[in-house]
Amino acid sequence: MRIRDANKEALIREKAIELIVNHGFDGLSMHKLAKAAGVSVATIYIYFKDREDLIQQVYTDESRKMTEATLLNFDPDAHFDEGLKRQWINRMTYCLKNPYSMTFMEQVKHSPLVDRSTVDTRFLQAMQRFVHNAIDRKEIMPLPVEIYWSIAFAPLYQLVKFHIAGKSMPGRPPFVFDEEKINLTLGLVLKALKP
Repeated sequence: MRIRDANKEALIREKAIELIVNHGFDGLSMHKLAKAAGVSVATIYIYFKDREDLIQQVYTDESRKMTEATLLNFDPDAHFDEGLKRQWINRMTYCLKNPYSMTFMEQVKHSPLVDRSTVDTRFLQAMQRFVHNAIDRKEIMPLPVEIYWSIAFAPLYQLVKFHIAGKSMPGRPPFVFDEEKINLTLGLVLKALKP
């Protein structure tokens, strides 16, 4: 039996994310991945049973990393304005440092290829507590979770995408998500969520 090498496994995971982001799920084959990672196909099978296992493991690992980054210095008992700002900073920092991971997670979100029930319960519990506390304290209005998420986080993710792409709307200069724009957007989001 061949010995596992943590560096090779990390490289395989990284190249799998890049292939999926750049070419979609159909662009990920074990042969293409082996070539991109500079390993043999047999080496990939030391770490993963098959393509689906690879995608699931990468999703689970990236989800864990994103959860840890999102919860960094986050207090679910904080005032809503303060807690949402911490969430924005954490999520934005993670996405800017890990643009391939962000895009991969977006692609996986709507894919039947992964079991999303593996989401870290720490994240769900912290977010539920945070929102329920804010509703109980009348800091935000009660909303269905999909509407809440769309108002609270969709603007952040869209502006991060503009920033990472170095683009804006047609005919406009490249968008830079600086502190002034963060505060302006966050202020509008907070206003929209108030009772």
